[in-house]
Parts: sequence; structure tokens; C-alpha cells
Amino acid sequence: MSLPATFATTKRILRQLSHDRRSVAMLLVVPSSLLTLVYSMFHNQPGRFDHIGLTLLAVFPFLTMFLITSVSMLRERTSGTLERLFTLPIGKLDLIVGYATAFSGAAILQAGIAGLVAYQLLGLDTAGSPALVVIIALSTAILGVACGLLCSAFARTEFQAVQFLPVVVLPQLLLCGLFVPIDGMATWLGHVADVLPLTHAVSALDAVGSSSDPTAAMWQDLGIVLAFAVGALAAGAATLRRRAA
Repeated sequence: MSLPATFATTKRILRQLSHDRRSVAMLLVVPSSLLTLVYSMFHNQPGRFDHIGLTLLAVFPFLTMFLITSVSMLRERTSGTLERLFTLPIGKLDLIVGYATAFSGAAILQAGIAGLVAYQLLGLDTAGSPALVVIIALSTAILGVACGLLCSAFARTEFQAVQFLPVVVLPQLLLCGLFVPIDGMATWLGHVADVLPLTHAVSALDAVGSSSDPTAAMWQDLGIVLAFAVGALAAGAATLRRRAA
């Protein structure tokens, strides 16, 4: 791995993102807008938004970062950019880490803006620190980046990349505890939920929402989410291909 090559990749991706207004809007505006919509839905139900809005601070970053990252990496292959890059002294790990760093930088802005909107404009109230909530939201965004990079290796077109959304994201959304508590699910579904990273992200947020001090379980859940992200990045580097076909 070469730090100059990694930095060059990060700089290139950030420059491309800055010129893509639709992607910037999706990254920075859409999560906050959706949170505002959810707040309006539960406006007449005091306390409901504190739970649901807190959970969605993990879901929305994961969803948007997964979608944008998988499509962006696939576009690199289909346009021949990766083929040209591999003629240079740059390795797969340089590309993967460069991508992850660039999108993680965007994720920091996304998580910060979403947290600011939730707490300052929508009145989200948690027992724990808002900073911890933002950190957990950031970890799920990084997880989305890692999963998007990994899934892009198995798609040949942008449409196929989008098709991974219901395969990778929706099961985690349904089983993370947002709609039904995990202990209220069928036993086998509970076991499946326990091995999904988004479940642990939501669990960590629930701990912040109910406890004024960080708990050991919260740190453990956060560590599991980050471990999944690192594992997905490593698998993404191992499966990275130059061409989509």
C-alpha cells in the first residue's frame, strides 16, 4: 500500500463528488429531509420520534452511502477508469482505502448535518451524548461504504448494483428492531438479526438513547459494526476487478 497513491485516489474521488450535485444532495440533504418527514409523521405522538428518529440516524446513512458507493465504483470499471489506473503503480488496497477515505469524509458531513438537524431543529432528545449518536451514525455510513464497495464487485451494470439494495440493505432494515423488537420475532429470525451489523448499530443507539453514560454493551456493538466494515473493505480489495464484464 502506498500512501501517496491512496491520497491521490481520495483526492480524485472527492473532486468527482464535488462536481456531482445530485450525489452531493443525496449525501447531505436527503437524510435530513427524510428525518424531517418522519418527524412530521409522528408530530402528534410525543416521544415516538425520539425512538424512531434515533434509529433512522443509523439507517439513512447506511442506505445512502451503500447506494452511492456501489454505483460510483461500478462506474469506474465500466468507464475503463480502473483499467487505466492499474497501468500505474497503484494497488487494489490503495484504491479501496482511497475510496473508503473519500466517502468516509463525506459521511462525516452527512452524519454531522443529520445529527444537527435532528437535535437542533427536530428536538430529538436522548439520555446520552449527541456526540456518541453522531459517531454511531458515522460508523454505519462507513459500513455502507464498505458494503457498497464489496457488492460492486459482483455487479456488471449500475442497474445490477442497485439490485443489491433489497438483498443487502432491506433485510437488515426489517430485522434491526425498527419495526418489531427483536425479542418479539420468531426465534430463528432473532438469530439472523443478531449477526447483522445494522442490528448492532441500532442497539448501540438505543443504549445512548436510554443511558446517560456510555455502556460496555454500546462499545461492543459499535466495535462489531466497525469490524464488519473492515471485513467488507478487505473482501472488497480481494474481489476488486478491473472490468465489470
